[in-house]
Order: sequence, then C-alpha cells, then structure tokens
Amino acid sequence: MLFHARMALSEPNTQEEEREKKRHSAFGFAPQIQELYSVIAKGGFAGAIVRGIRASAPAVKMSYGSSSLGSGSKTSSTFEYGRTHVVRPKGKHQATIVWLHGLGDNGSSWSQLLETLPLPNIKWICPTAPTRPVAVFGGFPCTAWFDVGDLSEDGPEDLEGLDASAAHVANLLSTEPADIKLGVGGFSMGAATALYSATCCTHGKYGNGNAYPVNLSAVVGLSGWLPSSRSLKNKIGETQGAARRAESLPLLLCHGKGDDVVIFKHGEKSAEVLTSTGFKNLAFKTYSGLGHYTVPEEMDDVCEWLTSKLELDGSSS
Repeated sequence: MLFHARMALSEPNTQEEEREKKRHSAFGFAPQIQELYSVIAKGGFAGAIVRGIRASAPAVKMSYGSSSLGSGSKTSSTFEYGRTHVVRPKGKHQATIVWLHGLGDNGSSWSQLLETLPLPNIKWICPTAPTRPVAVFGGFPCTAWFDVGDLSEDGPEDLEGLDASAAHVANLLSTEPADIKLGVGGFSMGAATALYSATCCTHGKYGNGNAYPVNLSAVVGLSGWLPSSRSLKNKIGETQGAARRAESLPLLLCHGKGDDVVIFKHGEKSAEVLTSTGFKNLAFKTYSGLGHYTVPEEMDDVCEWLTSKLELDGSSS
C-alpha cells in the first residue's frame, strides 16, 4: 500500500540533527527557521500524518468555511474546510498564492515556513483541507484535498474531490484585487491539487464542466503528481484557446530523487505528460537524496522562480 513505509516514526538521531542544523546554517537561516525545516525533514510525510490524525477529532470545533463545486454544479456534495491561515505581504502587494498542504497536515505548518521566505510582495493563503475518509488508510479519516488509493495510471480518480478543492482554491483567489497576479502551489497531495487546478485553468473548466473562474499566473508543485493525466491531452485539444493558455502558464515542479512516498518517477512522469501536452513554460528541478520533505535549497529555487515569473520587484514598501 502506498505511503505505508512512512507510517512508523523513529526517534531523531542527535548527530544527524546537528548535521542538519549546520547545513541549514550554511543557507543563512535563523535558528527558528532551521527548526521548521528540521521538523519537516525529520517527520516527513509520517509527521504530517500523525499531526493530521491527532488534529482530526477536535477539528470540528474550528471555524469552518465550505466549498461546493460552483454554480450549476452537477453534484450536491459540499466539503467542509478547516481554518485558513493568511500571511500578509511585508512589502508592496503584487501577487497572491494559495498554498496547499500535504495529506494529514494543515495550513498552519506551511504558513509558518512561507512567512520566513524573502518574498515581501506575496500574500500567502494557506487553507486546511476537509477531514474525510482516505482509501489509502483503509478509510481512516484525515485532512485530504481528495481521496487517494494509489498513484498508478489505472488507479481510480476522485474527480469530485479534485473539483471541490480546485473550486475552493479559485474561490479564495477570486476576491483578490484585479491588478494582483494569482498563483497556486503545494506539497505532495497539495501539489497534485495545484497541478489539477492548472489543467482546469488551461481547459477553462472543472472536470464537471463548470467554468473555471480565475486566471493563474504561476503554479508550483513540490513532491507531487499530476492527477487525471490520461485525459489531459483530450482536454487541451478540445477547447479553443486551451493550447495557448497551456503554453504560456508558468509551472515549476520539484522532486527529490530519494522520495519514497511519492516516488521520483511519478514526479518525472508528471513533468513529461505536462510538457508533451503543451505546457512548454515548465521547469522540472530534481534533488539528489531528498526524501518526502523540503529543504532550504528547494525553497531557494522556489523563491527565485516566483520572483522571475511573477516579475516581483522585491520592494518592502
């Protein structure tokens, strides 16, 4: 079963922890920022799962919003979302990015990390996914943007869940000022949802046929995969203007070669499928030895790419 290798947590190795701190120090990160990376690196996917399971019971006490599949939806399902964390820009507001956490996690952990990035012109919106039964855990409930069983090409796709989460992202972005550039990014399952949003944007529709309402200027996916890849070519080919939108939309995919949760070949295959279907403005960055977590080197690449593609001026006023 996918992900099972990360379900057992081990005690952190003190020497390894010290090496991590020294390596992070080389990037010039403050001690509290180093600690955020250390938590992500040591806990990885399993840490996120444990946090999600522990938080799932009291989550109903939070202030919830909800997202349906848009007006004229062909389904009556409604998904309840947890708390949304917002990181305000420290400088002139030029872009807003919705950032989506991985399976079992929440918006808080990533908002803390994103707040430390040297990107003063970006407003970050970090929502929390609904708590729902997840097939890969035998139906055990945790926070998830959609249901997932396995990542094989023949595996079932939860298109209803994907559409609902893509609609939630679009709803969060739809109230931003007209002169602000919009983007979506995420980690693991959050990256998969971000890439699905990119295909909806270029297609001009959700999978259920409803119109996709926002124009994305940048999409980032870390340690993720592309859902519904089998139907992507037909989607791009059947819609007028889709090929042009796909060609111009900037995408950044990053993946560790040591990832044993969403294995590297899934990230590599996703990049290949996107490129072959017309997403020509795509960068695929790989990291030797990187597992299912992030490191300062990867986030440095994200910062550099976003600054370039969104044409941020970096000003603090």
